[in-house]
Amino acid sequence: MGLSLLQSIKVGGYVMKHRIKGTKRFPLVLMLEPLFRCNLECAGCGKIQFPEDILKKRLSVQECIDAVEECGVPVVSIPGGEPLMHPEMPQIVAELVKRKKFIYLCTNALLLEKRLPEFKPSPYLTFSVHLDGLEGTHDRLVCREGVFKIAVSAIKAAKAAGFRVTTNTTVFDGEKPEEFHEFFDFLMNDLETDGIMVSPGYAYQKAPDQEHFLRREKTKELFREILHPSTDKVSAERQKRWEFNHSSFFLDFLIGEKDYQCTPWGNPTRNVFGWQKPCYLMSDGYVKTFKELIETTDWEAYGTGRDPRCADCMVHCGYEPTSVLDSTANAKNMWLSFVDALGRSKTQKKGNGKMPTRLPPLPQPKKPEEEREVVGASRN
Repeated sequence: MGLSLLQSIKVGGYVMKHRIKGTKRFPLVLMLEPLFRCNLECAGCGKIQFPEDILKKRLSVQECIDAVEECGVPVVSIPGGEPLMHPEMPQIVAELVKRKKFIYLCTNALLLEKRLPEFKPSPYLTFSVHLDGLEGTHDRLVCREGVFKIAVSAIKAAKAAGFRVTTNTTVFDGEKPEEFHEFFDFLMNDLETDGIMVSPGYAYQKAPDQEHFLRREKTKELFREILHPSTDKVSAERQKRWEFNHSSFFLDFLIGEKDYQCTPWGNPTRNVFGWQKPCYLMSDGYVKTFKELIETTDWEAYGTGRDPRCADCMVHCGYEPTSVLDSTANAKNMWLSFVDALGRSKTQKKGNGKMPTRLPPLPQPKKPEEEREVVGASRN
């Protein structure tokens, strides 16, 4: 979501416009999936298990533009497959930048350094590089040796060329919090990336590895250890350097301090089949238009406690939209979000280029009768 002050203001204004209009359901981020083909076969991925004739298909430049304009989102995430395998990706990005859409081009970086000259640096473009940990862990999870080194080289080249670069990390069961702490240090200190995205993995039905997806309570426990290590293990000063490309409200959710219901229409998906129902992670059919997606999907059938497939999901594409809506739900939350964005802006002006999101406060023990805040249920 919005991490720079400019993006925070634009996304905030967009949300408030829809609140004033009384729009019941509106999107925040378009998951624009122009192709399923990829140059990796990761064990935890369920997006490349299609027959060859489907893997050969891709959205045209005009189809991508039409999808963005049809739903009107301020932010576009371009996942895949591997987007840089699309021959017209530079044109797609250029057209969306021209329309002042904030773009996160998600890539495993195998082709990034080669194709970098085809793109122009812009405050509207971020390369979001997939890294699931340090070298041994990442190469194991993507099922190929040497990928980590290629990605690191590409990140350095992109940063040197003036591009904004963040990373996206999927967390699986059995991972060690201590390695993530070293990993965060490496991303911030050695690579000087512009932010870190972390999200628990979703149990894709078609993924080859079904044993290492996190369950909900395990997710909260593991993320508390990852995001809030004891200062006996990791100094507070060291933790301050970790900058997350998330709403702090979403980080609260990951550690169990907020209970959110999913907002599946917040990040709608457009791919080679059409508009995917109900979300990026689940496929219950496709429709031709965004309007049809919003009006014909039985949204109340999905979410935690409603669909068994949603039981353990805490993935950012479903819950970050809820956290953003929560951040504009009242004056207090809006003030906290503004202060956070202003703090990031001041940090950037000091010359280090970083756009930090502060970690939420350490969890405090709660009385048994206390209930956590539940947000989003009424929106489904």
